[in-house]
Amino acid sequence: MRDEEEELRREDAESTGRGDAETRGRGEIDEYTLTSDSESFIHHSSSSNNSSRSELDFIRKIRRRALKQIEAQLPASPRPRVSASSRPATPSSLIPHPSSLRTGIGDDAAVIRQTSGRDTVITADLLIEEIDFRLAYMPAQLLGHKALAVSLSDIAAMGARPRWALVSLGVPPDIWRSSFVDDFYEGFFALAEEFDVTLVGGDVSRTPERIVVDSIVMGETASGGAVLRSGARPGDHIFVTGTLGGAAAGLKLLEQGAEKVKRASVREVRMIENLIRRHTEPVPRTGWGIFLGEDRLATSMIDLSDGLSSDLAHICEESGVGARLEAARIPINPNSMKLCGRRALDPLMLALHGGEDFELLFTVRPQDIRRLPKRIDGASVAYIGDITDKAGQILISEGSHVWDLERGGFEHFSD
Repeated sequence: MRDEEEELRREDAESTGRGDAETRGRGEIDEYTLTSDSESFIHHSSSSNNSSRSELDFIRKIRRRALKQIEAQLPASPRPRVSASSRPATPSSLIPHPSSLRTGIGDDAAVIRQTSGRDTVITADLLIEEIDFRLAYMPAQLLGHKALAVSLSDIAAMGARPRWALVSLGVPPDIWRSSFVDDFYEGFFALAEEFDVTLVGGDVSRTPERIVVDSIVMGETASGGAVLRSGARPGDHIFVTGTLGGAAAGLKLLEQGAEKVKRASVREVRMIENLIRRHTEPVPRTGWGIFLGEDRLATSMIDLSDGLSSDLAHICEESGVGARLEAARIPINPNSMKLCGRRALDPLMLALHGGEDFELLFTVRPQDIRRLPKRIDGASVAYIGDITDKAGQILISEGSHVWDLERGGFEHFSD
């Protein structure tokens, strides 16, 4: 029994890039209860009456929280987020200094001091209720976490260090009067504090029916140091962090409902919770992104939001190259491997096309492979194939069988 628990613990750490929840302070899925007599995963949330709260009062509250966060950042803290076993500890030229923020929340716009020799990297992500998330299995605190996490993942894919964030939130009146907005910002700030990201602005407004979230994150690199999608060259090796397919499997399980786990064992429940967490609480690979960017190791990079098949195609298009993958080398989420076969789901297809894993896909010159650490922040890295000179052609092999890898990831405007 102890060996089984230890195996599950290792799988949790590998799949999420985190250690135990106790050591990280977060990560449990205690918001959900797996029930045998319910049709879904039930979210237990507190309710409150905020009908008398004004928009200005709320903005003042968020401003106080943001200022408190800035004050907490003033003492120097270790950088970068790379494990000691991965590389020698060296001072980073990209250590964030709160003094670069001249004016934060409270004016019409934030003011940030420009620094010579630095490039600013900016990304924006939009999350729409019933398109990008469903409240039935995305409680407010986890939505706040995910809204920031997806933008942090974009910054990591550029090899940059995240610095500042803006978040705008549109909600219907009934949501405004509940505890939802407060819980949303709790989740947002918890992740922001983990990665020393400062909230410098945003907006809040009313929508007729659905919740809308707009997340913007700004990061920083040394001048010319951003890693682009266009730098892959024939002969480069292709790598991916973590494991794939877990987020898509978690979403499928949520969509199937609790009746699919009525007869699940304790071990199966643990695996299901792990997969659900991969969907609802993604972990941005910020440590890997900073390392690959600062050390100029990655020739190209992208985060896996739409799926391996689609995102690899983006690199190939921008770089004017092709690729060949080995199916056996793709690191499929172990919990997905164990559970999905019993539920008519193909783990390899989920890994190739599922999306929302928010791992990093990057290419490295052959001579630089020896400089790659095995793990950063608990996330491993796997070699999965090579860049070829056949522009636009992406092949995948499994034994002697070779086929074209067609795009199969998420598209917002597909029929």
